[in-house]
Amino acid sequence: MRLTLLAILIALPLLGTLDAADVILLWPNGAPGSEGKTDPERIVDGNVVSVHKPSITVFLPPPDKATGTAVLVIPGGGHRVLCVGHEGVNVAERLNRYGITVFMLKYRLAREEGSTYTIMDHAVPDTQRAMRLIRSRAAEWSIDPARLGAMGFSAGGELAAQISMKPGPGSADATDPIDRLDARPAFQALVYPGRSGDIMPVKGAPPAFLCAGCLDRQDISEGLADVYLRFRRAEVSAELLMYAGVGHGFGVHANDAGPAGAWPERFVEWLQQSKLMPLAK
Repeated sequence: MRLTLLAILIALPLLGTLDAADVILLWPNGAPGSEGKTDPERIVDGNVVSVHKPSITVFLPPPDKATGTAVLVIPGGGHRVLCVGHEGVNVAERLNRYGITVFMLKYRLAREEGSTYTIMDHAVPDTQRAMRLIRSRAAEWSIDPARLGAMGFSAGGELAAQISMKPGPGSADATDPIDRLDARPAFQALVYPGRSGDIMPVKGAPPAFLCAGCLDRQDISEGLADVYLRFRRAEVSAELLMYAGVGHGFGVHANDAGPAGAWPERFVEWLQQSKLMPLAK
């Protein structure tokens, strides 16, 4: 059932038949920098490739559980693919149980073979645009714009960190009203984030939830411990979870076992303790 749901969520937008309230293009008239690119999105080994029309997919919690807290979930994949299963759809389903509204981002891939995109000129702006778009429709989705965060996995963690490290005010004179809104998240969840050496939080950055496995590569396992200390030195609240015996890419799987499988519950507890989410109803 989970794989079937994933296939439907990916395939239907490609056919243009999914309700626009579920999959929303970040730029309905075309993304800047993607002019002339008409190749459709494709699924390769369960991952999405060939993204030229960046979008968000909306996952609403049951109305009786909705808390008003929301998160933009950013799958990883080395900027070559988007791992929209265990770092996207599965995460959304899990967080929905706790009343968190989830928006899964499909961003342009800077390291896909033949790509003309870059991380800073396309993937980061895609992420910022998603934050602004969600805030522009917060009332429609019954979420609190002040409790909208970003959660990124691996390469997606790199993007979540990028939009959190610096202020993201919109342009007051922008023609598009969406571009006038703030793109900085209220909180950041960096799950085995890439390029940890580049994560340099400054005072005033959003509070952070950091999570990885001790068997991950050194720049993440040891690097994230250094990142935690940087948050402390910047006087930014941060929580670090480092799981023994766990490597890279654990995300959320159907049959998660052991402590690492419960990291979403620890994330929910952190949100509640940080006053970013009310206690469960």
